[in-house]
Amino acid sequence: MNHQRRPLWPLFLIFLRLGLTSFGGPVAHLGYFHSELVTRRRWLTASAYADLVALCQFLPGPASSQVVMGLGLARAGVPGALVASLGFTLPSLALMIGAGYGVLALGADLGDAAWVHALKLVATAVVAQAVWAMAGRLCPDRVRGTVALGAAALLVIWPVPMAQLLAIAAGALVGLRYCRQDTAPGAAEVLPLGLGRPAAAGLLLAFALLLVLVQLPAGLVPLPGWDLFAAMYRAGALVFGGGHVVLPLLEAETVRTGWVGADAFLAGYGAAQALPGPLFAFAAFLGTVQGPVPHGWLGGLLAIAAIFLPSFLLVFGVLPFWLSLRRSAAAQAALAGVNAAVVGLLLAALYDPVFTGAVRDGRDMAAVLAAFALLQWWRVPAWALVLTAGGGAALLAAL
Repeated sequence: MNHQRRPLWPLFLIFLRLGLTSFGGPVAHLGYFHSELVTRRRWLTASAYADLVALCQFLPGPASSQVVMGLGLARAGVPGALVASLGFTLPSLALMIGAGYGVLALGADLGDAAWVHALKLVATAVVAQAVWAMAGRLCPDRVRGTVALGAAALLVIWPVPMAQLLAIAAGALVGLRYCRQDTAPGAAEVLPLGLGRPAAAGLLLAFALLLVLVQLPAGLVPLPGWDLFAAMYRAGALVFGGGHVVLPLLEAETVRTGWVGADAFLAGYGAAQALPGPLFAFAAFLGTVQGPVPHGWLGGLLAIAAIFLPSFLLVFGVLPFWLSLRRSAAAQAALAGVNAAVVGLLLAALYDPVFTGAVRDGRDMAAVLAAFALLQWWRVPAWALVLTAGGGAALLAAL
C-alpha cells in the first residue's frame, strides 16, 4: 500500500463528521467506526479492525482515539494518523475550550449555580454506571474483584498519583500470577502500516524518556507551560481504560494542586458527557480554566496535545510489534490484572471527588439513583441526560 498517494483532505472530512456525530463514549465510537469504515467503506477487514481494537485496549490511553490513529496510519501513514485524529478531536476540543471560557465568565458564583449542581449529580451517575459496567466485564472472579477493591481502598486512603501507579503495578503482578488460565491469545492480522521496527523502537524510547522527565518536581524544568504539559502527559501515559478512568488522574493533577477549583472540575466533566468525540478533550477544558499560565485557549491546546502525545508514541511504537505481543499469554494475563486495578481506581474516584463533591442530602442521592437507572436499564444516552438536567435546572432557576 502506498500511503503517500492517498489524499488527506477527504480523510480529514470523514473523521470530522465522525467527531461531530459520535455520541455515547468509547464503545459507541468503535461501533460508529466499524459501520463507516469497515462495513461501508471497506478500508480494512473485520478481523484487522478487531485486532487494532484489541491493541488499543491493551495500551494505556483513550482506546477510541487510538483506534482513529491506527486507522489513519493504515490508510495514509503518519500524516493520515495526524489528520484523522485532528478531524475526530476538533469538534469536542472547540466545545470544551468554549465551555471553559463560559465557566471562567461565571467566576466565583459557579458553585452556587443550579445547573452546575445538576451536572455534578449526572456526572456521579455516569461514573457509577461506568464502574458497574467495567466491574461486570473486567472483574468476573474473586481474584480480580479483590484487586479492584484493594486498589480502591488504597486510593481512598492515599489519594496521590504514586498510589495509582502502585495499584496498577500490583494488579499486573497479581494478573501475571493468577489470571493466565483466563486468557487465551487470539489470532492476529497484520495491518498495512508502512512503519518499520527501528522507527517504532525510537518512538517507544521517546515515550519512556518523556515519562521519566515529566516525573521531575514541578517548577524544576524552566520551560513555559512545562508543568501543565507534564501533568497532562502523565495522565495520558498512565491511564488504562481511557474515558472515565482518566478522571482520578486529572483530578489529582489539577484540583489537588490548586490549579482548578473542584466545582469547575466537576461542572466541566459533567458538560463533557453531552459532547461528541473523545472524553479526553476534557483536558482542553482544564487547560483553559486553570489558574497558572498558560491558560485560556493556549492552555487548552497545550493540555490536549500533551494528553494525546503518549497515545501517538505508543500506537506508532507498538503496532509493528503487536503480532508477537498478541500471542504472549503473560502479557494478556498481566493486562487482566491491570484492568481489574483500573476498576478500583475509578471506584475511588466515584467516592472522591465525584460523590463527595456532588451529593449533599437525600434528595441529591435520589436524583443520582434515578439518573443511574435511566442510564443503566433504560439506556438513555448520557448526553441527553446532561442536556435535560442542566437545561432544566437553569430554566427552573430563571423562573
